[in-house]
Amino acid sequence: MSLVSAAAATAAAPTHGFLTPTGVEVAFLLVGLVTFGAGLVTVTTRQLVHAALWLVVALGGLAVEYLLLTAEFIAWVQVLIYVGSVVVLLLFGLMLTRAPIGRSPDADSGNRWAALTVAVAAAAALVWVVTDAFRSTWIDLGGAASGSTKVTGASLFQNWVLPFEALSVLLLAALVGAIVLSRKAKADAAAGTADTPAVPAGRSEKEGVR
Repeated sequence: MSLVSAAAATAAAPTHGFLTPTGVEVAFLLVGLVTFGAGLVTVTTRQLVHAALWLVVALGGLAVEYLLLTAEFIAWVQVLIYVGSVVVLLLFGLMLTRAPIGRSPDADSGNRWAALTVAVAAAAALVWVVTDAFRSTWIDLGGAASGSTKVTGASLFQNWVLPFEALSVLLLAALVGAIVLSRKAKADAAAGTADTPAVPAGRSEKEGVR
């Protein structure tokens, strides 16, 4: 009798689908739209400093998405590593290369269509891979947090340690390149100042009188 009543209660329970989203799912969608917009502005703006600041918004939006998916550890790693380290590294690179504060026409390479094609292809491949990998996986957003910090950390540093190290080497190379470019610019400016002939003071005063 108990099994029959349990089955009847399960059948009578309202089914949850895409047409009846919960508050967490609505918040997830809204934050995703804001994150997408911030990422779009990041790659389309011609002001480098604004691009770095919009990147902070995009990475912060991803952290909020992780929180909504009950992945608190990944959310804080996102904030500490990407928002707290990667963006600071980018700002240091901009300061070392003396990037302009306003609009920078040099930031546009002219290959917009090629870049758009590559971006759309990469996004389609990423969506297909994620959808294929988690096609039958559902997360109970209203329930307890799934997984643990120990399991997540072990998975990250055992299976994904190579991409993390490759990213750290890439960021280090970018910072070293920024330092080299800034020193080269200073050297060129110093050489240009040294090659400029000095005008005698007496001659400049006579020309001013004339």
